Amino acid sequence: MSIGSPDSTVGIEDHPASAEPERAKGVAHGKSPTRIAMDRLRKDKVALVCATLVLLFILVAIFAPVLAKLEGSDIAKFNPDLIDAYGFPTTGPTASHWFGVEPKTGRDNFARWVYGARPSLIIAFVATVFGTVVGVVMGLLAGFLGGWVDRVISWLIDFVLSLPYLLFAIAMVPIVESLRGGSFNLTPSQQASIRFFVLIFVLSFFGWAGLARIIRGEVLSLREREFVLAAKAIGVPTRQVLFKELLPNLVAPIVISASLALPAYVTAEAGLSFLGVGLIEPVPSWGQTIATATNWFKADPIYLWLPVLGITILVLALALLGDAVRDAFDPKTRR
Repeated sequence: MSIGSPDSTVGIEDHPASAEPERAKGVAHGKSPTRIAMDRLRKDKVALVCATLVLLFILVAIFAPVLAKLEGSDIAKFNPDLIDAYGFPTTGPTASHWFGVEPKTGRDNFARWVYGARPSLIIAFVATVFGTVVGVVMGLLAGFLGGWVDRVISWLIDFVLSLPYLLFAIAMVPIVESLRGGSFNLTPSQQASIRFFVLIFVLSFFGWAGLARIIRGEVLSLREREFVLAAKAIGVPTRQVLFKELLPNLVAPIVISASLALPAYVTAEAGLSFLGVGLIEPVPSWGQTIATATNWFKADPIYLWLPVLGITILVLALALLGDAVRDAFDPKTRR
């Protein structure tokens, strides 16, 4: 059959025409799973809105001093002239104090709100990074090396997961303070600093075990694949096999775990601060503010609702963003 025949002409024209519907349907050609997931996230309106809200909170935390200065207030400034003899504020939101003032002290609520976003985000992000790094490394070693290494790491994972998280967090603070000379010999700033790092340690310590178990299971299924066996056969070092051959195939569970850990850590920090075992003065904290504001709710409801709304919106945005990331990276939901 010649190229100029009618039949051949139809065949040539059919190829691009049949390829065009595939492009219209969004069929990806030659794209990695990560690229496909990112494309799905960019098309998810809920994910974009949540990512914008999270970015807004991050900017508020970063530029808290600038925002407080823009309002014209200071986080540590007491205003006794703005409260009565019983400690109740005598003024509401004004041009000088956008969210009003704190009962008993007269400190600016807006300044304490923007500064209160800092510890929640810092603790959540740092704990997520540490927990993710440790969990990935331990899971890789346990799943790939096997033998006694796998048994030791698996036992350690089970041990960590069996510990009572809340009791452990409550007990860690007085233990660390006693090692530094006791709480009576420490200044409020030193106590607040100790509690800050204790929270990061506690959340990281309990956060890595779950991810390590997931990574171990994934590595157990990947280590018998052809590309891993070929790399081992030609003498590729173990470290290179772990971090250049296996790790790129574990992006999905790692990203999903990290995105879901962030809202949990924000809630944990606020909850522990509310219970009195988290952050304390002079470090501002939304959980700490909620604990104090419950005694003033009827007289000054805005004092309580500010941190409650901050935590609710931030955690909801992080949780919905985490769900969107999970759906984007999950092959079962990929169309």
